[in-house]
Amino acid sequence: MAGKNGKNKEPSALAKFYLLGYNLGQVIGWTYLLYQIQGYYLGLAGDETLWNTVRMTVIIFQNAAVLEIINAVTGLVPSNPVITIFQVLSRVMVVCGVILATPLEYAAASPGLPLALVAWAITEIIRYLYYFLNLLGHVPYPIVWLRYTMFIILYPIGITGELLCLYAAQTYAHISSDAWSYILPNAWNFTFNYRYFLIFVMLLYIPLFPHLYLHMFAQRRKILGTPMQTSSKKIH
Repeated sequence: MAGKNGKNKEPSALAKFYLLGYNLGQVIGWTYLLYQIQGYYLGLAGDETLWNTVRMTVIIFQNAAVLEIINAVTGLVPSNPVITIFQVLSRVMVVCGVILATPLEYAAASPGLPLALVAWAITEIIRYLYYFLNLLGHVPYPIVWLRYTMFIILYPIGITGELLCLYAAQTYAHISSDAWSYILPNAWNFTFNYRYFLIFVMLLYIPLFPHLYLHMFAQRRKILGTPMQTSSKKIH
């Protein structure tokens, strides 16, 4: 996977083989998801809903991103573990803790679902392709430009979609107050309210999204630089 600009320790042959396979697999998976979304809107999915059309693909490839956390924490890749954890777990939460955890007429039917899926798919195709080519030693400039430019549009779209799905799930939790909740009194003397948890997660986006968004702008300046600097850069 791609590291920050600078000198990074080369992975072993076995680690490089694993990372090449992982990144290529993710490119294929997210490309297939985009194909499924296109097919759905072209009427090729019959009477299936969008979520039923893409369900297994999203579950497999979004949860496979958890490996990125392991890769970052173990130092296999030079990614920032904290940023990686938030980026990955926020999406896994939306898939497993929101869409799969509520009836189909709520988060899975939210207008936020197609927004999130399209933004995720395009982002991940570009990102994993960048990582894959970087491991091979050469990333064509158009891919570099897309990696550090498309996020400007895609991140806000994806975040909007995620928040709409979260809002739809909390609407369900409000109606079914005992859904995924553990209410006192109980043997553990512990309480958990699913709706309040969802609201808390939504509020976390307020401080965390700007931080991640500005981090990507900082990375963009570092990698792309000014137009004159860019023209003289050699991309690896």
